[in-house]
Amino acid sequence: MMFLFGMELNDYLTVSTTTSIVVDNSSDGDFLRIDFNISFPALSCEFASVDVSDVLGTNRLNITKTIRKFSIDPDLRPTGAEFHSGPLPHYIKHGDEVDEETNEGSVALNSASFDKLSHQYQILVVNFYAPWCYWSTRLKPSWEKAAKIIKQRYDPEVDGRILLAKVDCTEEVDLCRRNHIQGYPSIRIFRKGSDVRETHGHHEHESYYGDRDTDTLVKTMEDLVDSIPQEDQKIALEDKSNVTKRPAPLSGGCRIEGYVRVKKVPGNLIISARSGSHSFDASKMNMSHVISHLSFGKTVSPQVLNDVKRLIPYLGRSHDKLNGRSFINHRDLDANVTIEHYLQVVKTEVVTTKSSHDHRIIEEYEYTAHSSLAQSVYIPVAKFHFELSPMQVLVTEDSKSFSHFLTNVCAIIGGVFTVAGILDSIFHNTIRLMKKVEIGKNY
Repeated sequence: MMFLFGMELNDYLTVSTTTSIVVDNSSDGDFLRIDFNISFPALSCEFASVDVSDVLGTNRLNITKTIRKFSIDPDLRPTGAEFHSGPLPHYIKHGDEVDEETNEGSVALNSASFDKLSHQYQILVVNFYAPWCYWSTRLKPSWEKAAKIIKQRYDPEVDGRILLAKVDCTEEVDLCRRNHIQGYPSIRIFRKGSDVRETHGHHEHESYYGDRDTDTLVKTMEDLVDSIPQEDQKIALEDKSNVTKRPAPLSGGCRIEGYVRVKKVPGNLIISARSGSHSFDASKMNMSHVISHLSFGKTVSPQVLNDVKRLIPYLGRSHDKLNGRSFINHRDLDANVTIEHYLQVVKTEVVTTKSSHDHRIIEEYEYTAHSSLAQSVYIPVAKFHFELSPMQVLVTEDSKSFSHFLTNVCAIIGGVFTVAGILDSIFHNTIRLMKKVEIGKNY
């Protein structure tokens, strides 16, 4: 009786579940949240863009509201405070000059002359360009004309406050790489002595993002010069000029973290280099990345997840399947390498029961992942193609009533007494019969 009672008590205390496949009836509506934290050692925050598209025609480019960027070094260590992209003009004005025998007004630099002149002039403004780039070609006439005007107004030999220069990134590859140039043309503003400031958030140089016509360029340079008195030989660290610029990244890598909301239809999360007024050399773009975190849906706290694992031990093994994975393009000789991830997402809903009237629903999205490196004719990207299943896994905790447990206990007690009585009767009658047979033999 004690053995059977112990077995029944263990069954009553054991939690059992029922698993079924049903059509997805999510309580979170028609949208799904994707949280991510991805590091790109060779993608500059200056041009890093997060895009979302789907089969219904949604196409959201350069999402910034829920995204944060941090410049990182090749070892994924942050090199400063958060990188703020800032609002950029949708249209950048260019000059109408035609590039016909343009007089060279800017100074062509190499690695040696760059280091020398950056320490000689209070302000050195450099146009990093590529001859094959369309935008560089459009900028060239305005840049050379503006450089000639500035040279006439502020003689470099006499004034010494500003100099306009240029660097051909197809020839000075190391110099452009050292300054983390990834898009062409990139106009950088270098200030003499600014490298002594080591506090986070202060950069060695800045990027110019204003209009590119001659008049605007000349006015911009004059505003920069006005902040430095001619006789003042102090280091040009402070800038009160009204110029369309922002700090350039200290390093060539970027960590992108945040979240996006997407429709529950097949779609893509794409991270790439994007700009409406720059060109990119696809052969030098490297989209290698390390995924620190990637998950779908609302974040489930570790404590809740541990509580649910008592029902389903295997739950939670695939909700962050790509966490900690590295996808590095070691094939340096191959250009235009896009890294793609194909994710199939399935929702799991767990209904737990604390009492007959107290229910708790826990929703979690798990996914499978298949990744590959593929060459493309377009600019390399990191693409996450996600596809959600229309079905969901429903796990329900089967509750057991205490009255049922009492009934079974009573049944055990009554059953044991009944069976014991039957066995006792059979045994007693058998003994009596055996005694009768023995007495009969004696007579």
